[in-house]
Amino acid sequence: MKGLRTFLWLVLILALVAFTAANWNSVEVRIWPGLVMDAKLPGLVIGAFLGGLVPTALVLQATRWRLGRRIANLEATLGNSGTANSSSLPSDRTEPQS
Repeated sequence: MKGLRTFLWLVLILALVAFTAANWNSVEVRIWPGLVMDAKLPGLVIGAFLGGLVPTALVLQATRWRLGRRIANLEATLGNSGTANSSSLPSDRTEPQS
């Protein structure tokens, strides 16, 4: 499985290098009237990709962390109440009625 993951990363990096080599052009980006920035096309594409990926990944990690803490808290609460209430639960044995 690690070999497949390494292979996929290698293919992704090679595709990124090929894209960068084929599109090494300067482009003008007009931020607002009077302010124009010259940038390389691969830098803009990769920057836009990371600009969308990083906040989404941070929200995902924060949500997973919050839910993990919530689950741990609920499991601890369940574990504490399970040991305290085990003596108060009715037993499975019932005495026959006469």
